[in-house]
Amino acid sequence: MGNDVNEPPARLISGMRGVRYGEVLAIYLRDTGLEAEVYGTQMLNDCPQELWETLDAAAIAQEMGAAMVKLNGPRHWMLDGLGAKVAPVEPVLRDFNGLTMRRIATVDLGDTPAPLPYVERHVNRGAVFFFDAGAPVYELVNPDGLAYVMQAYCIGVDPTITQDSLATLGERLALPAGWTYRTRILDDELVVDTTATIATVLQDELENSYTLPV
Repeated sequence: MGNDVNEPPARLISGMRGVRYGEVLAIYLRDTGLEAEVYGTQMLNDCPQELWETLDAAAIAQEMGAAMVKLNGPRHWMLDGLGAKVAPVEPVLRDFNGLTMRRIATVDLGDTPAPLPYVERHVNRGAVFFFDAGAPVYELVNPDGLAYVMQAYCIGVDPTITQDSLATLGERLALPAGWTYRTRILDDELVVDTTATIATVLQDELENSYTLPV
């Protein structure tokens, strides 16, 4: 048998671009600071709007014994495929007012529970994301030239955002000095594998999410 240590991760699911999901972030005060447990509808349902609208963050926080709860979404994936997932937390199923979610990740929030635009967060998600060759990607580029690729757009802040509007999204963003927004077509497949590392992510002020390729 050959050594397969350096073989690329396998894609298990395709056709993910545009798929809708939603998340509930239950935020707790830990010894090391604030930490969010992330529950999501990914691979369970498409986060029906009529159920999403019934969610009450304050009531969920009280029920879960959390310091606060953030309703994160609804969102639409801007990646094309998923690989094998390593469960960084026990994947507990939970019913939120009829909306089924699974605990999928934890996020180290430090001392700021609300995500600050253009500030990195570190997520233990154990996932593999695939972006297809020939597909468009939308990137935030920081002053050092690091490009964060959009993994999902959010319609929770601005419900008018669509895939078609992403090409001109940069015109609407209040980008920090030295930052740029760009669209490009991938020459080769882009694989973001965080099964053995902590993911680095950030958001813009419309809560669209971007990940740093590793």
